[in-house]
Amino acid sequence: MTTAIGEHGVELEIGGMTCASCAARVEKKLNRMDGVTATVNFATEKAQVALAPDSGLSTADLIATVERTGYTATVPAPPAPVSDAAHPTATEEPAGDALGPLRQRLLVSLALTVPVVLLAMVPPWQFTYWQWLSLTLAAPVVAYGAWPFHRAAWTNLRHGAATMDTLISMGTLAAFGWSVWALFLGHAGMPGMTHPFTLTISRTDGSSAIYLEAAAGVTTFLLAGRYFEARAKRKAGAALRALLELGAKDVAVLREGREVRIPTGELRVGDRFVVRPGEKIATDGTVVDGSSAVDASMLTGESVPVEVAPGEAVTGATVNAGGRLVVEATRIGADTQLARMARLVEEAQNGKAAAQRLADRISAVFVPAVIVLALGTLAGWLLTGAGAVAAFTAAVAVLIIACPCALGLATPTALMVGTGRGAQLGILLKGPEVLESTRRVDTIVLDKTGTVTTGVMTLAEVHTAEGTTEDEVLRLAGALEHASEHPLARAVAEGAAARTGAALPVPEDFTSLPGLGVRGTVEGHAVLVGRERLLTEGGQVLPPALADAKAAAEASGRTAVAVGWDGAARAVLVVADAVKPTSAEAVRRLRALGLTPVLLTGDHRAVAEAVAAEVGIDEVIAEVLPEDKVAVVARLQAEGRSVAMVGDGVNDAAALARADLGLAMGTGTDAAIEAGDLTLVRGDLRVAADAIRLARATLGTIRGNLFWAFGYNVAALPLAAAGLLNPMIAGAAMAFSSVFVVGNSLRLRRFRALTAPDARG
Repeated sequence: MTTAIGEHGVELEIGGMTCASCAARVEKKLNRMDGVTATVNFATEKAQVALAPDSGLSTADLIATVERTGYTATVPAPPAPVSDAAHPTATEEPAGDALGPLRQRLLVSLALTVPVVLLAMVPPWQFTYWQWLSLTLAAPVVAYGAWPFHRAAWTNLRHGAATMDTLISMGTLAAFGWSVWALFLGHAGMPGMTHPFTLTISRTDGSSAIYLEAAAGVTTFLLAGRYFEARAKRKAGAALRALLELGAKDVAVLREGREVRIPTGELRVGDRFVVRPGEKIATDGTVVDGSSAVDASMLTGESVPVEVAPGEAVTGATVNAGGRLVVEATRIGADTQLARMARLVEEAQNGKAAAQRLADRISAVFVPAVIVLALGTLAGWLLTGAGAVAAFTAAVAVLIIACPCALGLATPTALMVGTGRGAQLGILLKGPEVLESTRRVDTIVLDKTGTVTTGVMTLAEVHTAEGTTEDEVLRLAGALEHASEHPLARAVAEGAAARTGAALPVPEDFTSLPGLGVRGTVEGHAVLVGRERLLTEGGQVLPPALADAKAAAEASGRTAVAVGWDGAARAVLVVADAVKPTSAEAVRRLRALGLTPVLLTGDHRAVAEAVAAEVGIDEVIAEVLPEDKVAVVARLQAEGRSVAMVGDGVNDAAALARADLGLAMGTGTDAAIEAGDLTLVRGDLRVAADAIRLARATLGTIRGNLFWAFGYNVAALPLAAAGLLNPMIAGAAMAFSSVFVVGNSLRLRRFRALTAPDARG
């Protein structure tokens, strides 16, 4: 069984990868096979493999290659149908907590490490035989807590590779092994032994030095980093779950003239089902009876509800906003537009280049260099006749001083402080991979509906005929529209109530005319509200001023609603998706960060260009389908641009995942939020600029931390190789290195947003 990605392709889930270099190694091995083009994504732990038609390879051949590289590979199971009882929501934990063993390993290590570090760092607490208690506590940490690093190092060794896991394993084992030697065969086990802070550079045989706090501390720090990374990676499929959750759970199918409610998964092509006002349409189909307005904004991005009548197509997961519909199912399951969008999101996630972590990139050179230096130090001292103890002391010192204690803190502490500060400001960062993208982006694509605009139809303008007052129009038209369920009617009614500041009268009678508007009697007046055709059929022709107002509104992409009563056309109401008051300022701030804004929407070009002109955007791409949004982002990337995308709807989810940086509005759908790299909790677009500033500041802090961590090692390595590394200097330097990294990260707490969410911001 294979999972097809194209006509000749498969998708594999890769297990056992611990860093980006693991993904690179699997990718390299697969691409060495004839007729294979593979991309391995460490973040999603999946390989996307394209096979040449004449390759003759099977899925089993691909799996065998991955397994020979030292990892596992399986074909992903097809997505299970969604049901209330069996499928978790996007925010729920998947069945079976896969993080449980890692969390347990971290908590056990943390509880044992804290006293070891305190005893080593506070000389007054070093009671008689304290070193033996430290050994007792540190041993389980090095053996049990660091087991994932040892296992990965062994796997790498068997395949002739070295990563940070290799250095971590060698460093912790060297520190622990030397400590055991010093305790049992050296002088460190003597009663009353202490670690005084004597900061002198001199040769030492190391027989009284123990490094248990380094071995346990590094292990616990890095376990914490792996745990939080695993938590973030587990949500990689949440966008797909959120998309699947959008569909209707059950549906009223017509069976022999009766309505029978069944799970949506049991629908078949050709079945006819009923959709009442306010219900989701269960699957793609064709209307066979009834007419209504369908709110498809979350799928198409078009803000104005679409009028549908018999013979017209409707899409699953859209909402029936008006009358009763009978729909015949034309596509079900994996063939529906919703399912195709889910595939788009998954493919976009898998296709995104895996962010090479800074530490892993540096370690590709650093790790082998340290190992070679340690072996060279051992050989050099032995060749000079210095003796095995001195030679081994110097070699182990090289490994110990290179063991990345500060490196283990560099990314997690900066990320912790940065994400914590972001949460206070309404900005959620998903992980360290996101940060590198914020430095490179030069183009920011803005979805229109719900991002630049409010996403809600509102009454924008009122044009009245001569002799008619605005209050009179709003009172009569608002009263009649208040009785309607149509989204445009709600916009008129709410706008009328807000502008008049008084309760609307109750219509004496009311009739809805699908596709045209409404008519009724209000305060003794026969009122018509709707399309111009509704009034002209009743002999009410718009005077020139109102006709011009209607034409101008429609030219700018807005919706014009005609109002007449007692035989005469009286007014034109203009309804539109209003631009958020902060959007223009947000665009200016994004430009100030060196970003070129692009407006992208499924709405009409006239609407898009009017919005773009209002907020100061020059480049507009309009009338695009969800698939086209992904293609637009890909096209911009092909032009050499690094693209950020801001969106809030399901129709944006795939594009958010495809973009180099996805920013999801927290007021939008779960699918968009889960597909994005950054989430803006509030619906204020200005926060996007703050989010990019914070992410760049966090990345800068991580880079500074990594520079210090590696710089400290590089500076100390020559001393270690020369045998001049006093253990006390090493301990103090390691402690200071960690303190520096933490202190540098804490500076992010002072980050100030230009848009404060509250008095504290």
